[in-house]
Amino acid sequence: MMLLGCDFSSTPTRRKPIVLAIGTEEGGRVQLARIESLQTLSAFGDWLRQPQPWIGGFDFPFGLPRELVEHLGWPTTWRECMQHYAGLTRPQIRETFAAYTAARPVGGKFAHRRFDKLAGSSPSMKWVNPPVAYMLHAAIPLLLQAGVHIPGLHEGDPQRVALEAYPGLLARELIGRRSYKSDEKAKQTPDRLIARKDLVTALEQGRTRLGLRLKLTHAQHDALVQDASGDRLDAVLCLVQAAWAARHGAPAYGLPADLDPLEGWIVSA
Repeated sequence: MMLLGCDFSSTPTRRKPIVLAIGTEEGGRVQLARIESLQTLSAFGDWLRQPQPWIGGFDFPFGLPRELVEHLGWPTTWRECMQHYAGLTRPQIRETFAAYTAARPVGGKFAHRRFDKLAGSSPSMKWVNPPVAYMLHAAIPLLLQAGVHIPGLHEGDPQRVALEAYPGLLARELIGRRSYKSDEKAKQTPDRLIARKDLVTALEQGRTRLGLRLKLTHAQHDALVQDASGDRLDAVLCLVQAAWAARHGAPAYGLPADLDPLEGWIVSA
């Protein structure tokens, strides 16, 4: 079974593409086969539609907080909510969410999904630093158009299984809160380089609660360490989470039985 991890950009370019880490898992060893870069959202949509079986971990939110959706009076079933959300423009999203946060007390501006604190993930309504609300807006319609299966949220082609992943969850388990990446040249420091080296080594040694070891060639190892943006490494972290889900298998892929069918869940959280 093909496995993939996806580091997503809501506005991909040649310099900042969508990155896919493709691999397989056998006997607890996750073998990275190749890295692919997609420079447009339409190329990402085309890739998703290809008739090939895979299980993938995708680094973008798959849902909005129930508290937010109910407050706004939006549909509370996942597909209808996502279709409503896809019909908004980015300025409309920003204005709606900014008005919501403006009316909330300091320290509680954003609504959270139930697992956000558990996973350490940003609230999916954030439109800056990082703009995960726009990532949700760009990506979910492409998953729906491709007809993929999203466990717990949407019935689709059982041969193409999409799961919400979060590389920060696995990275923090291995190197704590050390920063290992930056898109800004000035912040691509020796300390971050050392953190990437430590993170890749820990993945190769299997020092995670997921019980998986990452298998890399020397060239792959060096490429992950040298990518100061961390995009390739984030895709590989999502690949390892996808491998964990694949070992759990259908129908739940390791997701909890009581996940909220509007909010979803981050795999392995």
